[in-house]
Amino acid sequence: MRIYKDGSGQRSVTWTDCVVEAIRFGWIDGLKRSADERSYLQRLTPRRPGSNWSAKNRDHAERLIAEGRITPAGLVLIEAARAEGRWDIAYEGSATMVIPQDLLDALAARPEAKAFFQTLDRKNLYPIYYRLQTAKRPETRPRRVQHLLEQLARGERFH
Repeated sequence: MRIYKDGSGQRSVTWTDCVVEAIRFGWIDGLKRSADERSYLQRLTPRRPGSNWSAKNRDHAERLIAEGRITPAGLVLIEAARAEGRWDIAYEGSATMVIPQDLLDALAARPEAKAFFQTLDRKNLYPIYYRLQTAKRPETRPRRVQHLLEQLARGERFH
């Protein structure tokens, strides 16, 4: 979908409206690419079964349900996410993320990893946060923490 930027002089749907409409039908926003200096292209695809939900998209979906605007196709995916526990573990966006305490505790024991971690910007912190927040099984998260510590100790960036 082509979305025109503010100030382009072209009437256009907003990115938020685009995402909300996608959620209504069980779709999700994907890659965004520049089309020209006045617009960008937003890819929309059907949401895959088992996909994770962001807290923001979960909130949009709950509002759509309350307003009676969700379609049957969208509702099926929401009900599946609720039944599988994915609804309750929706992840925060990069603006509101908080680095989990278990990672901070593990970093305290690994000075070389902590030193590199402290140099990372939000663009590189978010993939770390996302990997931990989207662990579905309890045994997965500690394993991911250890893997992340090794990457940090080697000075590997995530983005």
